[in-house]
Parts: sequence; structure tokens; C-alpha cells
Amino acid sequence: MRKITTLTILGYFIFNCSFGQNIEKAEANLDKKLVAILDTIYVDDQKYRNDQYIQRSKDIAKEYGWESKELKDYLKIIKDQDSINLIKIEKILDEHGWLGADLVGNQGNTTIFLVIQHSDLKTQENYLPMMHEAVQNGNAKAQDLAFLEDRVALRKGERQIYGSQIGPDPETGEWTVAPLIDPDNVDKRRAEVGLGTLQDYISDYGMTWNVEEYKKKLPELEMRRKNLLEKKQKNK
Repeated sequence: MRKITTLTILGYFIFNCSFGQNIEKAEANLDKKLVAILDTIYVDDQKYRNDQYIQRSKDIAKEYGWESKELKDYLKIIKDQDSINLIKIEKILDEHGWLGADLVGNQGNTTIFLVIQHSDLKTQENYLPMMHEAVQNGNAKAQDLAFLEDRVALRKGERQIYGSQIGPDPETGEWTVAPLIDPDNVDKRRAEVGLGTLQDYISDYGMTWNVEEYKKKLPELEMRRKNLLEKKQKNK
């Protein structure tokens, strides 16, 4: 057995002390009040997005349809909670800007993104430039920005960039990747923002990525989605 020297033990002790001090220093820099507020918002945002609620939503959609009154009534509880969360997050953003993990921790930073991601299009467009700047300054994650950019694009009737948005085909109900620009190079774009391959991402949903098949179906998928958006606009 190799002999452990006093110098080795001393080095190990110094390293661990230094590591512990860095953690304590990082925690000391956190805004405890904002962290507590964001912790509560995170719980409220996620409690209606667990597997049980998702499965119930799918069951209702299967029975009555994705645009049915029954499903909209069921999802209203989530919409109402999102509205409450958004009021709190907008106050934080308007007073402090997009706060990084150094001030509110990783979960707090993620919470800000999640609430904006779950808000209406007007709100998303309003805070998108702020999030762009936050990514450049290291106060937000490029991966999160990619998700927000995709959602905004689709809501505007455009194609998404990174393939982060998946869901049921408006007509068939089959789960698919929402309309995507340049499908052949999607993994290159995903890699640029730190995301894994599209196949790895959608495999969690039991889906398989076949780029050639997707390109064949894309025109019809895009047309059905645009028809759905137009229908929603008329019903407002």
C-alpha cells in the first residue's frame, strides 16, 4: 500500500477547508429574502405539473379532444396559479432585473425562467430581450433561453429553432416535434447552446427522431398548426 504522507494529508485538509469556505461565501452572498420568495413560487409552479396532472390532462384530451372545454376547465387551475406567480416575478424583474444564481441560487434562477416560460406571448416577448442580456452576462442559461425562443416563435406562427417544443398533432393527436426550421442541422444548433441531441430529448416521451420522415410530414403539420392558431385568434 502506498504510504500517505503528512504533506498529502495537509493538502487534502487545506483543499476541503477552502472548498467549504467557498460554499459558505457563496451562500452568504445570496439574497435570502428573494431566495425564499422564489422557492415558494417554484413549488407553486411545479405542483400542478407533476406526472399525475399530466396524465390526467392526456386522459381528458383523449376522451374530449385537446381543444375541448373539459380540458380547458381542468387546466384553468394551472392558468390561475401561473397568473399569481407572474405578478410576483414581474415585480422582481422590474425592480432587480434578471437575477443570476449568484444572488438567488440555481433553483431561484430557474424559477424566474419557468414563470416567464409559462406566461402569455406578450409577456414572453417583453422579457425576451432582458433574458438575452442575462445570458450574455452569465445571469441566465443559454439552454433556458433556447426554450423560450422556441415557444415564442411557435406562438407567433413561426418555426422553432431548437426543437424544444413537442406536443400533440392538432389533427391526429400523435405526439411530435412542433414545426422546426432546418431539421437536418437541429443537433448542431442544440449543441451550440449546451443541449443534447434531439433524439435523447424526445426519447423521454417515448418518441423516435427520424429526420427524413419528419421533413415529409412537416408541411401538413405546419398547416394544421397555423389553422389552429387562427382558430384561437378568432375565438378570443
